[in-house]
Amino acid sequence: MNNKKISVIVPVYNVEKYLERCLNSLLNQTYKNLEIILINDGSTDSSEEIRKKYSKQDEKIKFISQENKGIAETRNVGIKNSTGEYIAFLDSDDCSKASH
Repeated sequence: MNNKKISVIVPVYNVEKYLERCLNSLLNQTYKNLEIILINDGSTDSSEEIRKKYSKQDEKIKFISQENKGIAETRNVGIKNSTGEYIAFLDSDDCSKASH
């Protein structure tokens, strides 16, 4: 891939139980040229506080907040705000096996 930037789009909707594990998995990848775009789709749980904590730890994390619009619109917002040459989608309850 020649060290091209990958934008990883992660929709966030009431996923406080999974979000930290997902973000740890992303931040521990060996490929470091990542842009992590978290899109809060109207969460009412503590997902926002978790996002703030991780955003302070790593500048790769970009955050967008919106009223609930559903998964398709949330991903489209992520695409419009990405700067990477490649785009990947990750659900906020996904993580690598090593982070279990």
